[in-house]
Amino acid sequence: MTGAYNPGLVALSVLIAIVASYAAFNLSERVSATGGPQRWRWLASGAIAMGAGIWSMHYVGMLAFVLPVPVLYHVPTVLLSLVAAVAGSAIAPLWTWRNLSVHLASLTGHELPIRTPVRNTNAPPTSTCIPAETTGVSM
Repeated sequence: MTGAYNPGLVALSVLIAIVASYAAFNLSERVSATGGPQRWRWLASGAIAMGAGIWSMHYVGMLAFVLPVPVLYHVPTVLLSLVAAVAGSAIAPLWTWRNLSVHLASLTGHELPIRTPVRNTNAPPTSTCIPAETTGVSM
């Protein structure tokens, strides 16, 4: 049994992934710039945007693959996969922040508040190069 891809639906799937990623990353900047209950609202919004984007991209991608047999989707399973995508999108940043906090605490000996600074687009780019004389490496 062979199948074929519908190029229009494949392109739509890619577009959904790009838009969902942009929305989620845009909302994640708001998460890092706020605190308290507002932070949790932005986190939930970002998780819904990213989870729904992941879910939509995958299902549109599956629809793009045309098979010579009928393909049916079980609605409860489809909805459960949406919940799983949103939950995973909410848990991932929390887990990452927790592990980063534990790692920084082990390096410094005390707990540090984790806040990602808001990117200043007007600031000049900074260099990450270390001069050779400070590293002891001769060129």
